[in-house]
Amino acid sequence: MAIKTKITVVGSGYVGMSLAVLLSQHNDVVVLDVDASRVEKVNNKQSTVADAEIEAFLADKELSLTATLDKQAAYKGASFLVVATPTNYDPDTNRFDTSSVDSVVKDALELNSDALVVIKSTIPVGHTKSLQEKHNTDRVIFSPEFLREGQALKDNLYPSRIIVGSQLEAGRAFANLLVEGAKKQDIETLFIRSTEAEAVKLFANTYLAMRVSFFNELDSYALAHDLDAKGIINGVCLDERIGDGYNNPSFGYGGYCLPKDTKQLLANYDQVPQTLIQAIVSSNTTRKDFIADEILKLKPKTVGFYRLVMKEGSDNFRSSAVQGIMKRMKVKGIEIVVYEPELDLSDFFGSTVIKDLDDFKKMCDVIVANRKADCLRDVDSKCFSRDLFGDN
Repeated sequence: MAIKTKITVVGSGYVGMSLAVLLSQHNDVVVLDVDASRVEKVNNKQSTVADAEIEAFLADKELSLTATLDKQAAYKGASFLVVATPTNYDPDTNRFDTSSVDSVVKDALELNSDALVVIKSTIPVGHTKSLQEKHNTDRVIFSPEFLREGQALKDNLYPSRIIVGSQLEAGRAFANLLVEGAKKQDIETLFIRSTEAEAVKLFANTYLAMRVSFFNELDSYALAHDLDAKGIINGVCLDERIGDGYNNPSFGYGGYCLPKDTKQLLANYDQVPQTLIQAIVSSNTTRKDFIADEILKLKPKTVGFYRLVMKEGSDNFRSSAVQGIMKRMKVKGIEIVVYEPELDLSDFFGSTVIKDLDDFKKMCDVIVANRKADCLRDVDSKCFSRDLFGDN
């Protein structure tokens, strides 16, 4: 029986959990986390994130996957150490908070003298190079992920591309492990420097944010002039150069990646002339202001927010555009109530959380929904949504 490669994945969010499940099909994977409840979940074959494909794999597939709180045990004997810890954008320093990544890299290099350390967390352009120089090693590389919340494993099984910021043989071996775990055939694989790989991640997400912003501003124009936004968008997107991806209007781009990645890319431009990147960041605020004003025109007394998550299949409220609309309503003195089944609280930032959907429907003058749902059809007349196509 062939000896399996040991891989340690640090962090069990969307990135870490999807990679751990993908790689544990053919390798021995250990998830290292500081949260005991998450470790227990993984060891009980439960997902730490809302992702149907991950849950199905854990239930049905023969995986070699364990989790631990012990970093010494996790790092010992591993050939690859994958860093998938969170890097939130810090507005005070105008950059990502990379402290969790930096700490993991330091420990990994000290406790394992051979493994390739692969950073999957999103970081500023040039950060991997600075870590290589600080620790005097080429064993630290960056490999971007391109995952959607709620479909993270699916995006690893059918990746648009694999990018590895390394020319080392170990870097190629890591890419081969990703290919081995995937179902897609003939995956485009690119080996470039880590600095360029970091730039790919930020520019790709900023382009997506730009596209979201474009169709949101088109929708704002249509609303302001009483035009059929759906008809305009359909006509625009029939041009094959434009296509119909990411064209469904929303309250703004949000979630874990786009808001922080656009701001970090803008920060990386501190010595380079630009106007477009700033416009993409500013556009999101403008859209939320516009949407809030449209709702206020309805003169509601009580506004209900149906779901705080950005999209179907996600359990993540972080930086959701919906929250930006809520804040603007509260400033105007509007009573706010929230329906969010993923939220085990009675209060969300001063707004009452309603557990019963029927009660929620009855008490609201206006129901705000970033994405429509079948369960709201009976109250469609008082729903406010810009979801024109019924998809995420």
